[in-house]
Amino acid sequence: MIFLVLLSMLMSACNNDSPAPQPSGDLNTELGIESVPASLGSQYTSNFNRYTKVVAPNGKAIHIVAQSNITNEQIVRCRSILEHFLRDLPNSQYGSNKGLIANQMANNGATLTLLNGRDDGRNSVEVDGQALFEEEIQVEGHSWYVNQDYRSHRDAAFEEILHLVHDTGIGVDGLNSSPGAAPAFQAEIRAAQTNALNNSLWGIGASRWIDELTRENSLSQEYLAAVIDVYYGLWGADTENATHGMGGLYVAKTRDGIAIEDPRGADLMNNKFFHSHLTYNARIDSDFEGVFLLRFDASVPYTHHSRYLKDITLLGNKNTQVMVNELDNGITGNDGVNTVHFSGSRNQYQVEQVNGGYKVTDAISNRDGVNTLKQVEKLKFSDQTIDL
Repeated sequence: MIFLVLLSMLMSACNNDSPAPQPSGDLNTELGIESVPASLGSQYTSNFNRYTKVVAPNGKAIHIVAQSNITNEQIVRCRSILEHFLRDLPNSQYGSNKGLIANQMANNGATLTLLNGRDDGRNSVEVDGQALFEEEIQVEGHSWYVNQDYRSHRDAAFEEILHLVHDTGIGVDGLNSSPGAAPAFQAEIRAAQTNALNNSLWGIGASRWIDELTRENSLSQEYLAAVIDVYYGLWGADTENATHGMGGLYVAKTRDGIAIEDPRGADLMNNKFFHSHLTYNARIDSDFEGVFLLRFDASVPYTHHSRYLKDITLLGNKNTQVMVNELDNGITGNDGVNTVHFSGSRNQYQVEQVNGGYKVTDAISNRDGVNTLKQVEKLKFSDQTIDL
């Protein structure tokens, strides 16, 4: 939820389990990253060094400000997740025109604050904003993403950015809330949350936390975030709990589990507002080496999440390979030699040149789909590899 956050000027503590992203204070207009505008006020210009935004249909901005240790790729990823939540879902019950949500967010002054370090209480400045910390922002292909270490670098970006959308856009019934644009959807969220709490499907064994959320009127926001995190595979690789997500707080750990254990939560995901896959173009970290898997492989932790990616762009110059999934992927290569893997033999695919790239169509339905490729040099089938 939106709240006053205390910002640290020197929050840079990192763990030694994996290398941290390299901080960059460089502005990058190609990535839409600029200086913090003076119009936000001195507390923002003094404590943040970069800025990006999502512009609502009404012409107003939803703000994202970043401190010095946040990398540009972390900024882009956070903006992409926000754009994903705000992308229209045609013919859905509440998401066909999310411009109404974005307008409400902008009118409510929605601001995402990306903060150095971790949420360890060392803070110094008060500003309005939804906090998200450096060590909670994974970038696809970075070691934090690949390793999926929940104790050191859990991916909290979806949770916190959803709180921003929920609090300032969808709207929350009750105290301490801003005007919302989707009260009927919130009524369904509240009903599902109440059912989950009453039946020990969520908030399991955390009575003190639930009491705190009740006082803050943030029960529905935290419940919805738990469902979303599991829905997009963010808890599937957690080795400390075989059946529950959110560190044991939520009854389901996978998308199939939501449908079985929390049907009302599953109904919130069923053509109401949220896309079934991730709609942003994921920028794969330039240090990634090997085969980036879009197809689920239980032995590869990050694929619990990457299985829901559709489009990716490889960064850097390493000779990176990609295994497609069934979602009609769009793959853009980097400056190295890039190979895209397919499940079947060469004679089961149509390969054609289109718009400066290639389109590869699988003849077998629900397997590899239709893939649009740019800057890709090789195609690897089960029986042969061909050069493009």
